[in-house]
Amino acid sequence: MSGQLAQMKQQAVAVYGEQSLTAADIRAQVNLIQDVMRSVMIDGTHYGKIPGTQSQSLYKAGAEKLMAVFRLGSDVDVEDLGESGEIHYRVKYKILSPDGRLLGVGVGECSSQEEKYAWRRPVCKEEFDDIPENMRRVKYKQWQGKTEKQQQVRTNPNDVRNTILKMAKKRAMVDAVLTVTAASDIFTQDIEDLPEELREQVAEDARARARPGAQAVKRTVPEDSPERQALIADLYAVADNGTEDLRKTWEALSKDQRALVADQLDTLKDRATAADAVSQEAE
Repeated sequence: MSGQLAQMKQQAVAVYGEQSLTAADIRAQVNLIQDVMRSVMIDGTHYGKIPGTQSQSLYKAGAEKLMAVFRLGSDVDVEDLGESGEIHYRVKYKILSPDGRLLGVGVGECSSQEEKYAWRRPVCKEEFDDIPENMRRVKYKQWQGKTEKQQQVRTNPNDVRNTILKMAKKRAMVDAVLTVTAASDIFTQDIEDLPEELREQVAEDARARARPGAQAVKRTVPEDSPERQALIADLYAVADNGTEDLRKTWEALSKDQRALVADQLDTLKDRATAADAVSQEAE
């Protein structure tokens, strides 16, 4: 396959628009992406599966791999849409050929008004009690028929300014890479950025489309227990140290331990990603 790809010289991306692609060119590009996915990319790092479906969501690390494969460059335009009390960026991510020609553009936005950035858990009960009433709330979350109550306080928008910018850029980057490499049929986008409630709904919709008339398979959330709560607390502390610590700790867990807290994995990834962004900003 490598000989065929060398002969092709990335026509599917680098010379797109100058000549029509043959079926062989298109197959070669798809085969290359799938080969990279199987042999180089890591599930959970470069991409991830939407729960209950076969759809894969492309992560930033995976988009970077595809850019390296096709030797793509980039240029970024940032638009500040923020108003008083809100951090809001729109990013246009331009994909460039090796000789600098524009191949496509992806667009991404992120705002501090999004749920995951607008609210955080209080450090302790005393902090929650001391916060003015208009800056705190109790949120009810529905998960597999079970209602959970969670105390939250407002996040200072300036504390997440850099995170908001990086997230907008990441969304635009993934959008651009999927478009230019024509990989949208292999990967979807941004499912990992959705709140858990919406993410589950997207998964349900995807399952319904994939299997018309079939009953959606429900994920099971284990019953609360001291062991489960202790493990969740330990993993939250690890996630606050960043994605690398979370990855190592998760790999070290037994199969039973992972099953006990599998429903918390998305939240743990979010916390770890946020911790990475804060660490990068501090550097």
